[in-house]
Amino acid sequence: MGLHVQAVGAPLIDVVPGSHVTLGDRVVLVSRTPWTALGVARPVILRTLRQGAIIHIGPDTGLSGVTVCAATGVDIGARVLVGADVLITDTDFHPVDVCPRRTAPESAAVSRSVHIGDDVFLGARSIVLKGVSIGDGTVVGAGSVVSSSLPGHVVAAGNPCRVLRPLRLPVTADGSGR
Repeated sequence: MGLHVQAVGAPLIDVVPGSHVTLGDRVVLVSRTPWTALGVARPVILRTLRQGAIIHIGPDTGLSGVTVCAATGVDIGARVLVGADVLITDTDFHPVDVCPRRTAPESAAVSRSVHIGDDVFLGARSIVLKGVSIGDGTVVGAGSVVSSSLPGHVVAAGNPCRVLRPLRLPVTADGSGR
């Protein structure tokens, strides 16, 4: 755990032996409704599902009522804003093809790591699924289902999530972009 990590309310952190969760400096975990404009439906949940799974949350990142489940790995960069009740998972949790899903071992589920770059903003109630990579600076609209990777510095939204436009760069004193 990094320095000055703040938990507003009690998060649920469940770590399987042989896996780990790391929180960077100044990470904020909001699990109480009064602390965010939209409120939260649940506490922050950070859960590893298998030995060797890794959840890494970079410095200066904030999560509000977010659920992160990792069977392999979820890497969230620095200065990321994760809106109310977002779900991030790297696994299907159960086999998708026809089989006895209720009795199949969890290891039969497909799992692929998730990577979320620096300075990303994930809107409220978005879902980020297995194998997704989201590039630095990207904004994902509220309620989106991100099932494929997104480049950096774009606005994306929808179900399935798709790129809507590039981000506008701030204008500098000389009239140019960044």
